[in-house]
Amino acid sequence: MILSGREIEKELGKDIIIEPFSKEQLNPNSYNLKLHNELLVYDEDILDMKKKNKYKKIIIPEEGLKLETNKLYLGRTVEYTETNNYVPMLEGRSSIGRLGMFIHVTAGFGDVGFKGYWTLEIFCVQPIIIYPYVDICQIYYHDIHGDYDTYNSGKYQNNTGIQPSLLYKDFKSK
Repeated sequence: MILSGREIEKELGKDIIIEPFSKEQLNPNSYNLKLHNELLVYDEDILDMKKKNKYKKIIIPEEGLKLETNKLYLGRTVEYTETNNYVPMLEGRSSIGRLGMFIHVTAGFGDVGFKGYWTLEIFCVQPIIIYPYVDICQIYYHDIHGDYDTYNSGKYQNNTGIQPSLLYKDFKSK
């Protein structure tokens, strides 16, 4: 079962934390999250799963930034979230998708107990000009049934900004 917007609001400060929160971003069954003004872009043409890949930070100016095709941009939400007793899910807004921009290539599924900013895997099918602080995606919440463990990964939990892939750490532990 997906929580309604009213239920999301009732759970604020309890099992759901969204900071900052603005009632204007609340939808009938989701909450809009905004794009921060920073992006990360990998510097290398070939990425290696077993190593820490180099990247650079880009600031999205108020007048906008043109994104190119065939390039992965990592962004983050303005909002910090915490979720307990629900499964958080992230989807792009339909208005964004209709412009050919994807905000999560594969990682729209969150974990119970996640605390932090959402890293967005941004890809566009044609060049597009983006702007900081635009409502870019929406978070929604599913009930969870049965016994479960909360998310406690040291890789992405309690992050303070955009997270590049930390998959290389998995290879070191094997």
